[in-house]
Amino acid sequence: MVRKVRTLFISDVHLGTRGCQAAALLSFLKAHEPERIYLVGDIVDGWRLKVAWHWPQAHNDVVQKLLRQVRRGVRLIYIPGNHDEFLRDYAGSNFGGIEVVEEAIHVAADGRRILVIHGDKFDHVVRNMKWLAHLGDTAYDFAIFLNRQVSVVRRRMGLPYWSFSAYAKLKVKKAVAFISAFEDAVVADAARHKVDGVMCGHIHQPTIRRIADIDYFNTGDWVESCSAIIETFDGAFELVHWRPEEVMPYSPLHSGIEVAA
Repeated sequence: MVRKVRTLFISDVHLGTRGCQAAALLSFLKAHEPERIYLVGDIVDGWRLKVAWHWPQAHNDVVQKLLRQVRRGVRLIYIPGNHDEFLRDYAGSNFGGIEVVEEAIHVAADGRRILVIHGDKFDHVVRNMKWLAHLGDTAYDFAIFLNRQVSVVRRRMGLPYWSFSAYAKLKVKKAVAFISAFEDAVVADAARHKVDGVMCGHIHQPTIRRIADIDYFNTGDWVESCSAIIETFDGAFELVHWRPEEVMPYSPLHSGIEVAA
């Protein structure tokens, strides 16, 4: 069963890295039929590909699936992030139906105006201390490696999926403070744009929240969370967690949906 939806918002896929859950994303894309797709940055990990080439068939399958969507008439808007920042040089261009823009204003079915950005411009480390950001990226990759080992052991023991790296981030006070500061900065930017909400990625923390009269949406990622945000035809937004082991068609009993009107 394929679910028809108005819009998909996807970010932080990190194609080109070993941590990318490409098979899970492919199954998610196959289970949904949208009118438009927003790729909200860090879809391809240019940082990692510069160091070592890693591009298995599953990563290519995701790209081909997105291109087939475009050929079928799906509108695809690509907003580059910091890991695929090379695409920012092509902002305003259209490549075979793929629109590349720095940011966008999405008008929801209920009339709400949503600012869509990746969010890295509010990350001081990424913008002003890129060497430290690359160092942190390497440490994050190691955490993902540990996460995979823990996941294998837990599966063999019959235990559910658990993210070591996500747990570690949430247990560090500075990380929690960074997330809060990031959200406040993004919401303040949305207020300056005089919009009703803001959709972003970057920090890999999927959520739908109301902050200071602004609807705040973070799509999460396809490394740990395997999450995306869906807009239905009545203008409701759903945060969907699509677990790596779940490759069956959409069902509200297994997809882990959180809904915000």
